[in-house]
Amino acid sequence: MINIMFVCHGNICRSPMAEFVMKKYVREAGLENRFYIASAATSREEIGNPVYPPARRMLMQHGISCSGKKAVQMTAADYVRYDYIVIMDANNRRNLMRIIGSDPEGKVSRLMDFTDRPHDVADPWYTGDFELTYKDVDEGCRALLDHILDQA
Repeated sequence: MINIMFVCHGNICRSPMAEFVMKKYVREAGLENRFYIASAATSREEIGNPVYPPARRMLMQHGISCSGKKAVQMTAADYVRYDYIVIMDANNRRNLMRIIGSDPEGKVSRLMDFTDRPHDVADPWYTGDFELTYKDVDEGCRALLDHILDQA
């Protein structure tokens, strides 16, 4: 089983988008039984809240449901449970290290580091551009899945 945790600040926009986009690609590849995919926040601000409505609408425009998802916070124990801890930006890395302490196994990567154009995924909470965030998340998830399958 390959365990992937997507992480952003509040777990209501970028990381749940990545969680459900990745689940779609894994399902389409017929690999659901080989993956466990989740998402979490580095902060406590949104714990228990559903996916932010504009992010939910963007997923629905692409035929992806995130029904029932509620924000949760990353824990130090999650570092042990997950093979890939995929953050959205450099700020997430700094905040994540406060939770997990360090990354001795090299599990933490930015999503877009798996693509040919590494960069932070902009936070649509601040930019308002959910389309651009979706495009990055989509590209990043495709590249991450390719990376994982190439490693197998």
